[in-house]
Amino acid sequence: MAEKSRYYKSVRDLIEVLRQREKLITVSRPVLRETELMPLVRLQFRGLPEESRKGFLFDHVVSVNGRKYDASVAVGVYAASREGYALGMMCKADEIGERWSRALMNPIKPVLVDSGPCQEEVHMGRELESEGLDEIPIPVNTPGFSGVIRTTASHVITRDIETGIQNCGCYGGKLLDRNIVGLAMSPVHHGAIHWRKCRDKGVPMHAAVVVGAPPNVAYTSVTSLPYGMDELAVAGGIAGEPVEVVKCKTVDLEVPAHAEIVIEGEVLADRRAGAAMFGEFTGYMCSGAEERDYFMRVTCITHRKKPIHCVFLSQMPPSESSKVSQVGFENVYYKHLRYDCNIPSILEVHFPESAGGRDMCIIRMKKRNPSEVWQALSSANGYSSDRAKIIIVVDEDIDPRDPDSVNWALTYRMQPHRDMQIMRGRTGGLDYSAYRPEDPLEERRYPQGLGASSLMIDATLKWNYPPTSLPKQQYMERALEIWNELELGPLKLKKPWYGYNLGYWTKDDEENAELIVRGDYRAVGRKLLKGKA
Repeated sequence: MAEKSRYYKSVRDLIEVLRQREKLITVSRPVLRETELMPLVRLQFRGLPEESRKGFLFDHVVSVNGRKYDASVAVGVYAASREGYALGMMCKADEIGERWSRALMNPIKPVLVDSGPCQEEVHMGRELESEGLDEIPIPVNTPGFSGVIRTTASHVITRDIETGIQNCGCYGGKLLDRNIVGLAMSPVHHGAIHWRKCRDKGVPMHAAVVVGAPPNVAYTSVTSLPYGMDELAVAGGIAGEPVEVVKCKTVDLEVPAHAEIVIEGEVLADRRAGAAMFGEFTGYMCSGAEERDYFMRVTCITHRKKPIHCVFLSQMPPSESSKVSQVGFENVYYKHLRYDCNIPSILEVHFPESAGGRDMCIIRMKKRNPSEVWQALSSANGYSSDRAKIIIVVDEDIDPRDPDSVNWALTYRMQPHRDMQIMRGRTGGLDYSAYRPEDPLEERRYPQGLGASSLMIDATLKWNYPPTSLPKQQYMERALEIWNELELGPLKLKKPWYGYNLGYWTKDDEENAELIVRGDYRAVGRKLLKGKA
């Protein structure tokens, strides 16, 4: 008898766990995919704290033209919150980093199986021409501003035709017709690198858009892994067992066998799709650019019976997109800095959700010498040309997840003329601060011929400081006991919540403080009057 899998085979397994943990809202009333579905989910990201956010499952989706669908839509099931992400990783929240490091250092190759649920139904030929993508209830992300229907949580699998290694990246797909998709890949995306290799050889690039992948596949696809590293192998490392894959019906690719939907196709070398407005993770609408919209001709659609179309809620942060990016990038950058760049003093890496979970990086470290700070800053800056626009290093006593703590360090542990460096050479990406939306393509891609810029900041202590101006630990802990005795309610204490010594503190200073807490202020007064305090 085959051994039972220790990890989720499919996103359906995760959805069931969310249901059991009361982290899923099931909506059974009719909901319009064009105008009602995404706004309903959006409300919790604008009006609830992270710990209250849940996944949504819509099992009665309809269209404004009256169409009903034999499919459900799931939003927020992968990463509505860090707790939800941890459920998807099948670990506790404080174990996510360990799980990611293990996966990155011990990937497990996928295993090919003969068949899988993702191919329970197969549509090609005349059926594809008459129905095609119209059978999938893809919701409109930002109704009122969206100028196109765009898939999210679509994991696009392509192959390097020189090495044979597959890549699985999360690229949006714009619906252009029943069997035409415009894939949005920037020039730095690995899928675009694969396309250029195919173009140079004069052949179309095979692609497979996977929707509703197992959670480990979803998490690896949105994270910028090094070129040539197979995301499905890293997903196997997360699970501790290989991802089961099946061969596609019409293209030379292998896809997760337990996915919900697979859209197979060829990306042509001589076609581009036009641009129309869609919402992006930066919190602004984007019109795209011609070099991003790769023309994919759909050759086959396979799916489960009654599939679940899974969507990342993206656009304005915080969102599911910013959360899934945040957790992935935090752990990939941590492994890169601590192990690949040989900086063992790295303690933590944080990408704030408010910065899209990818464009601000805060590194906490216990520095051994000043040069280590700039080693960390330079290494983080060099990891990717379209990630981590602002990089900050803080000391071990600073909580990188608390903006107040980081702002305190920026204000009082850093001098702009000494502790900041600006570097050009970044791609402009989707950042409107780098260019005007109407600027020519080359200007948007590489502003002013010098590129966009990144900012690196050393916000660590440069010498000994006096203690932090808070009561010592034992007095704050006693205050906490009294608080609880009085039943004053739960607290979320932030660093620092008690005072501690930062090196500039004499024996006289300590003696005076002890005299004060013993009630003998006059003894200190006598010393002050003699000028010996």
